[in-house]
Amino acid sequence: MSIPVLIRQMGDNDIAIIHGGLLSHDVSKPLDYIESCWKENLAGQRMTLLAFRGHEFAGWGHVVFQPQYSYFADNQIPEIQNFDIIPPFRHRGIGSVLAEALEEAAFARSRTIGIGFGLYASYGTAQRMYIRRGFIPDGRGLMYDNIPAEPGSQVRVDDELTLYLTKSR
Repeated sequence: MSIPVLIRQMGDNDIAIIHGGLLSHDVSKPLDYIESCWKENLAGQRMTLLAFRGHEFAGWGHVVFQPQYSYFADNQIPEIQNFDIIPPFRHRGIGSVLAEALEEAAFARSRTIGIGFGLYASYGTAQRMYIRRGFIPDGRGLMYDNIPAEPGSQVRVDDELTLYLTKSR
C-alpha cells in the first residue's frame, strides 16, 4: 500500500514544523526566513506549498509573485523558488507532485512561469527535473545575484550563479 502525498498551503502553525523538518538536513533554513515567508504569504506576495508523505513533512516550495530577477518582475512572471525535498523523501515522486502543484499555482496568475537554479553539482537533480518538466532557458544567459555575467568576467560559483528558465502554456 502506497503512502499518500498531501500538498497544502502553508499556515501560521507550520513555521515550527517547517523549521524542525528542514533543520537536520542539507536544506535547512533560518527560522527568520521561514517567518518572513509566512508574512509574504499573508501579504499575497508569495504562496508557499508544503508536501507531506502521510503525516510527515517532506518538503516545501514557493511561488513568488514579485520576483527580484528583473526579467521576471518586468514581465510579471511568477517564479518558483526554494523547492526543497528533505533527503529521506527524495526519489519517491513527492518532488513531482509538489512541482506540479507549484506550477499550477503560478499558471493561475500567468501564462508564463519561471524558475532559476544554481549551476554546481548539488543542483543536478533539480536541473534535470525542470528540463524534463518543459522549462527552457530564458535566453538571457547566466546571472550572478540577478545581474548578467558578462563575457570575460569572473564570477564565484555559489548559490548566486543562476540560470533562469521559463515555461509557457
